[in-house]
Amino acid sequence: MNNFSHNLDTSQDANQEQGQLWQYVQSLDPELIAQLSQPSPDVAQAMERNIIGLLGGLPPEQFGVTISTSREHLGRLLASAMMSGYFLHSAEQRMQFEKHLAGVDSEDDDEL
Repeated sequence: MNNFSHNLDTSQDANQEQGQLWQYVQSLDPELIAQLSQPSPDVAQAMERNIIGLLGGLPPEQFGVTISTSREHLGRLLASAMMSGYFLHSAEQRMQFEKHLAGVDSEDDDEL
């Protein structure tokens, strides 16, 4: 298999996985989506900084900032923000899990 064919197969696999992921997200119960959509304050602040970085960080109280875009591009921005939020939420959960495991390990060491 030449490099071009391999890259094409990899690209098709990635597109198929993204399509499956999008179908899964669309199939979720709206109540579950609402529950998952409530980020912690730390995650919300990180998402806000990310979006401000994407759009530009001029303070609105000092500048008349107007952003115009197409519906498609706005949808992509929203999808990107959502995926960033899910990533940050997962990272936060992992951090809490690691802290919990570190606490359990130190308790086990104390018992020895």
